[in-house]
Amino acid sequence: MRVEERRIVLITGASRGIGAETARLLGERGDHVVVNYREKRKRAETVAAAIAAAGGSASVAGADITDPEAAAGLIESVVEEFGRLDVLVLNASGGLERGAAEDYAMTVNRDAQTRLARLALPRMAAGARIVFVTSHQAHFSATRPVPTGYEPIAHSKRAGEDALRAMIGEFDSRGIGFVVVSGDMIDGTIIVRLLERRDPEAVSTRREHGALPTVEEFAAAIAEATTVRAEAGHTIYVGGEDFHDSIEVCPTGSTSSPNSPSPA
Repeated sequence: MRVEERRIVLITGASRGIGAETARLLGERGDHVVVNYREKRKRAETVAAAIAAAGGSASVAGADITDPEAAAGLIESVVEEFGRLDVLVLNASGGLERGAAEDYAMTVNRDAQTRLARLALPRMAAGARIVFVTSHQAHFSATRPVPTGYEPIAHSKRAGEDALRAMIGEFDSRGIGFVVVSGDMIDGTIIVRLLERRDPEAVSTRREHGALPTVEEFAAAIAEATTVRAEAGHTIYVGGEDFHDSIEVCPTGSTSSPNSPSPA
């Protein structure tokens, strides 16, 4: 299949973990995946090479999405190379980095997300889609306790989600889909390992409710979010059934609700 016949999918923070696994799945399904990275080019190239080796199509694009010029350049480079952008997966996040500025979490989890969405909108045709990736700990942060040490991420990612939801009118007017994917703590991720050091009880408590979703399961839900038929603002939930009392099981094994509560 030629690149011209594939969807062009840009995934931020896709050089490892959930982003890399999502890239692999979408590449396997026939999309051309642009693997965005901030610093680890070789790691991103490894992801792209694995997709190509499996018969898929992928490329890499370096950019720190918190840098306005870099973010604009990222979108422009994708459109210049491929002529369009069909799907934007807002997967990159942060907030627990050592030595980071006090406002870094809000910068990356709210400001950078909305900026990238606004930059992408004029370059996306009707039928395109934006997917925002978050956690239950952030999504429900106004109504549920937040693990110690996770507060900067939880509150900033919730702020980012709210800011994107405030754009739904514009998404609708352009015919652009918008789906949120929220997951419980994802087993094997850096965040869970960090939380096990800072607030081990928070992690063990989540495990008491059942096995935590895996990276593969969460990535499958994100991949599904790029195609599922849904109204703008639809939320797909993965794991953590105790967070929500009206979750429906999806074919992917994830869970979803067409009318996500707004904790904020």
